Amino acid sequence: MERESMSTAELRDALVAAGRRVVDLGLSPGSSGNLSIKDNGSLYMSPTGVQLGGLDADQLSVISPAGEQIGGAKASKELPLHAAMYQKDPAARAVLHLHSPQATAASCLVPHTSHSALPAVTPYLVMRVGRVPHVPYAPPGSVDLGERILDVTGAFHGALLANHGLIVSGETFDQAIDRAIEIEESCRIYRELFGLPAQWLSDEQARQLSHTYGTHW
Repeated sequence: MERESMSTAELRDALVAAGRRVVDLGLSPGSSGNLSIKDNGSLYMSPTGVQLGGLDADQLSVISPAGEQIGGAKASKELPLHAAMYQKDPAARAVLHLHSPQATAASCLVPHTSHSALPAVTPYLVMRVGRVPHVPYAPPGSVDLGERILDVTGAFHGALLANHGLIVSGETFDQAIDRAIEIEESCRIYRELFGLPAQWLSDEQARQLSHTYGTHW
């Protein structure tokens, strides 16, 4: 269902369902992580300190286009991070910030290059996500962290936040979650091969895929 045809209740339900899904997938340990969905400039967001598997549609935080909370429980402290990701990816309708285990571990490694934290591990990472920049550390919940996102040169749909986890965007929650899964799996493979003489896709092979599938490399 396209966002334009979704009612407020359907938007809220979509966020709640996405929260359950990322927990079921093992991507959101404890009460970590936060989700948001954009609707005509306003945001619906998971509240602070709530497990994503137990979100209440009536308690979701509502953020105005001006960035002010206008309803619901207190928003996650990562609101600046989400706002920056929507600004960085104007086509995005959903944003996920997760402390998934493999991505969090990989975020602590020295990035593969200044362009991407991960190499082109598999064709599917390039096809579904594209490059995954390494965003320099800033304290969780800080305005600085959002600014670090905006400082990254070039477009992207997912990034590793140094010593913190991942952030990913999509036109739908399904797309954003699929991208998060792909990043998590690529981080797992990369970590298993880290320091070994592994062979990644070449830059030219990655560029061809990204051109075909509309991602950024």
